[in-house]
Amino acid sequence: MEVFDGADRGENVLDLSRLNLDSLSLDNLSEERRKETKQLYLTYNRLAVLPESVCLFANLEFLDISNNGLSVICEDIVRLTKLKTLIAKNNRLDEFSLPKEFGSMQIEVLNFSGNRFEELPTQCLKLQRLQSLSLGGNRLKTIPAEIENVTSLELLYLGGNLISAIPPELANLPCLTYLVLCDNRIQSVPPQLTRLHSLRSLSLHNNLLTYLPREILSLVHLQELSLRGNPLVVRFVKDMTYDPPSLLELAGRTIKSRNLPYSPHDLPANLVHYLDLASKCPNPKCAGVYFDSCVRQIKFVDFCGKYRLPLMHYLCSPECSSPCSSNPQSDADSEDENSVSADRLQRVLLG
Repeated sequence: MEVFDGADRGENVLDLSRLNLDSLSLDNLSEERRKETKQLYLTYNRLAVLPESVCLFANLEFLDISNNGLSVICEDIVRLTKLKTLIAKNNRLDEFSLPKEFGSMQIEVLNFSGNRFEELPTQCLKLQRLQSLSLGGNRLKTIPAEIENVTSLELLYLGGNLISAIPPELANLPCLTYLVLCDNRIQSVPPQLTRLHSLRSLSLHNNLLTYLPREILSLVHLQELSLRGNPLVVRFVKDMTYDPPSLLELAGRTIKSRNLPYSPHDLPANLVHYLDLASKCPNPKCAGVYFDSCVRQIKFVDFCGKYRLPLMHYLCSPECSSPCSSNPQSDADSEDENSVSADRLQRVLLG
C-alpha cells in the first residue's frame, strides 16, 4: 500500500495521519528515510496495536499515535532508545497495555489523556527523565505515593478523573511547576504541598473543596490558582468538635512550650519521635503547641482585593479561637486579610 507520497511535513518529519490505516507497511520507504525520520505522526487512523515496524525508525524522537483504537503498545517500542516524546491521546489504553520494560526508556514527555487507565502504570513511575506526564480524562481513582520517584517531573496533568485525595508524597517533586487536578473528587489539599517551591500553577477547579490549608500561603512562586466550581463559598460553623488532649499530649505540650531539653539518652526513641512532631499554634498571641488534639477553624484570607479564600487553621485549644480577630462580626473576618500582598497570586480564579 503506497501511503508515503506527499506525507512529509518537512525534513525529518513523516506524517501518515488520516490515512485510514489499520496496519503499517514500510515496503516503500528507503532505509535512509527511516534513519532520517525523527518525528512520526500516525494520528486519526484505525490502528488497534502499535505496529512493530515503527521500531525501525532508529532515530525517532517524537511519536504521535493519538486518536486510533490502540489497546496495546508493542514490546519493541523499547528499542526506540532516542524517543523523547510519546503522544497517545484518545485510544483504548489501560494499565495493562504497556510493555514491562517501558520504564527503562528515555521519554521526557508522555501523554496518555483520554484513555481507560484506572491506575497510573508503574512503568510510568520509573521513567527517570520524565518531565511532563498527562493522564487527563481517564478513570484514575488514586495517585500512587510512588509518584515521588519521578523527581524530574515539571508538569503533572490528571484532570478529569475520579481522584478523591492528594497524597502528601506529591510534595516531594522538587521541579514540579504545573499541577492540574481539576474535575476530580478531591475534598482537601494536604499542607505538605507547601514544599512545592517551584509550583507556579495549581488547577483545582470543579472538585469538592470547602477549605484550603493555611500553608498554601507559603507557595511564594504561585502565579495561578484555579478554584472555581468548588463549594468554597458556603458558610462555616465556628464551633467545631474538640477532643481533649491525652495525658501524653499534655506532658508533651509542657516539655515543648517550656523548651525543656530532652535527648535519646533521656527518653525512649518513640517518645523522642513523638515530641519532634509538635506543631506550633498559629495564633500569634499563643506560644503553645499541639500534637493530635487541636481545634479546626476556618479563616478567610483576602487575595488580590477581590476573593476570599477559606483557609484551615489548627489551633491548640478552644481558647485560641477567639483572640485571632479584633472584629468578630462575621465568618469572613480575618486578621490575615491585610497580611497577604496583592501580587502574591496574579490570578485567583473563583468565578
